[in-house]
Amino acid sequence: MDGHLLRPDRIDRHVRINLGGLHLHQSPSLRSWRKRGAFNNAIGRSRGGQTTKIHALTDDIGRPLAFLITPGNTHDLVGARDLIGMIRNPRRLLADRAYDAKSLRDELAARRIKAVIPPNPTRKHPHRYDKTAYKGRNVIERMFCRLKDFRRIATRYDKRADIFLSAILLAAAVSWWAN
Repeated sequence: MDGHLLRPDRIDRHVRINLGGLHLHQSPSLRSWRKRGAFNNAIGRSRGGQTTKIHALTDDIGRPLAFLITPGNTHDLVGARDLIGMIRNPRRLLADRAYDAKSLRDELAARRIKAVIPPNPTRKHPHRYDKTAYKGRNVIERMFCRLKDFRRIATRYDKRADIFLSAILLAAAVSWWAN
């Protein structure tokens, strides 16, 4: 057997390998230590494409107290439970119909927080809520509009979740410092 056939400098460089239309180094590395997947970056697939949800708690006049980002395909209750644990117990929590769940209401009642959440229209037995207090929910919508005045927040230029969250915090500080 000839030893020179196995030497790397003698490999025929004109041999073509069919990889289904891919070049040899076109795909990412398949090593196990590489982080893969968009879930670590709080990017989730939904109907509109890849999205991220920003969850926020504000005070009575709309100043942000806490932020959390989740992938767009996670339920809103996941973010609500994590946000409630970030601050001291408020007197009440105003939220839209997406947060209407018995488990969240029970958790809020255990912490002595009044839930001001309108019932989901598909509920068989709708619960009562304070409609005049719910009118104050526009404060958080205005806070989100102020945040999305920053193009970096509205379009999410950052891939990593920690950098995107820091951009949100910086935009919130700038928007409230200017007022």
